[in-house]
Amino acid sequence: MEDIRFKQAQNLLEKAASRADGTIKFKVPQSGHIDVKKIESIFKDMISAEEFVYTSLPTNDLSNDEAKEFINYIILARDNIDSILADFKVIEKQDEKIDIAKLTDNLLFITSKNNFKKILKKLGVDVQRIILATVPLDLDDMKEINPKIPEVALDGIKIRIEHIHNDINRKKQSLNPEKIIVLAEDDLNGQLLGKRAQENYDAIVHLNNNLKDLTDIDLIKIIEN
Repeated sequence: MEDIRFKQAQNLLEKAASRADGTIKFKVPQSGHIDVKKIESIFKDMISAEEFVYTSLPTNDLSNDEAKEFINYIILARDNIDSILADFKVIEKQDEKIDIAKLTDNLLFITSKNNFKKILKKLGVDVQRIILATVPLDLDDMKEINPKIPEVALDGIKIRIEHIHNDINRKKQSLNPEKIIVLAEDDLNGQLLGKRAQENYDAIVHLNNNLKDLTDIDLIKIIEN
């Protein structure tokens, strides 16, 4: 399968090309709100792009693969710059969305809450590639989370855990994902879910307490790592 960064760069290049029609006119800025998160993302992407200046010395020539990655960072920065310009009414807001379905068609996500599943689905991830794990992947972890849980309740949780493992294994076999990514809150539940997913499925773990604000750009940066 293609490398995720190549696919991302290809998608963004196509998006940029579709906008490059020479009709953009800058307007007088209007009052607005500075989205600090977008500003931070611009700086991070430009710093990543700047690394190529030093790694390509003394010629500053880039191979095809290096060029794709370099331009990827530039266009990500441009995308946020355009968004900020649109926020202040300097340019018309662009409605194009990055094709998240295409970028995640070789991934499998495990998430801890139904709300996070809905966010991924809204961003464009195929629901078949999202597994909801509302209980830990190991019964002992449930006891660590809730030491006072009645033994009778553990029987039902054990069955739910088995169902989650069966679902993961079934989708690993049918979808053949290149990566498995855990998206959960950075609390005990999320930490234990991530730990077991790493042990059992070599998963990549991303814990964040702001997942409810996840954007397509945020998701791209997660799946790149």
